[in-house]
Amino acid sequence: MITPEDLRRIAAWSRDLTEAEFEEARRGISLKLYGKGVSICHVGDRLESWAGVAEGLVKMSTTSKTGKSATLAGMRAGAWFGEGTVIKAEPRRYELVALRETRLALMRRSTFLWLFEHSAAFNRFLVHQFNERLAQFIAIAETERTLDSTGRLARNLAWLFNPILYPDLDRTLAISQEELGLLAGMSRQIANQGLAKLEGLGLLEVGHGSVTILDLGRLARYEG
Repeated sequence: MITPEDLRRIAAWSRDLTEAEFEEARRGISLKLYGKGVSICHVGDRLESWAGVAEGLVKMSTTSKTGKSATLAGMRAGAWFGEGTVIKAEPRRYELVALRETRLALMRRSTFLWLFEHSAAFNRFLVHQFNERLAQFIAIAETERTLDSTGRLARNLAWLFNPILYPDLDRTLAISQEELGLLAGMSRQIANQGLAKLEGLGLLEVGHGSVTILDLGRLARYEG
């Protein structure tokens, strides 16, 4: 069972719960560690828990029948995902891979459904979450069709700093160029070139194993 301090740290939504709701949530959450490159779930698997990224970096992707893979989302610490699958009790429609050593907070489905039925604050969070994720997936479909590699990199980076999905996090993220390439579906070299271009435009600053966003609005709108 997760401690109160850890739950408040990794789940911004938990701070708006009543004391009884908070304790119900806490009792239903455990932590699980995944090594770098480990598959968290495949398409068709039944991951019964609602999940949050306590530490690490996760790639959500799908693979077509022809073998083409497409990244749906990258999720850093603070992200919570899978609520639609939990509500519908259906197999996962996507693949999840830990891009680095990752610790997930896993909430039992019964606990999730109790909060869904009893907590107004939790439901407000879910509405915002659904709305933002829908916007993200629509943007991804547009990005794949209309933008070059630098544009795709910019959009993927911008989503990792989305203030609705990550309300607590600052503008610096520890991430390697290899990890960015994996999230954006390109090689490390192409990701490096894209970062250099975006840095030259004053949208971000590249550090040693990190990226700092200087202008999130322009980064999110970048089209090349």
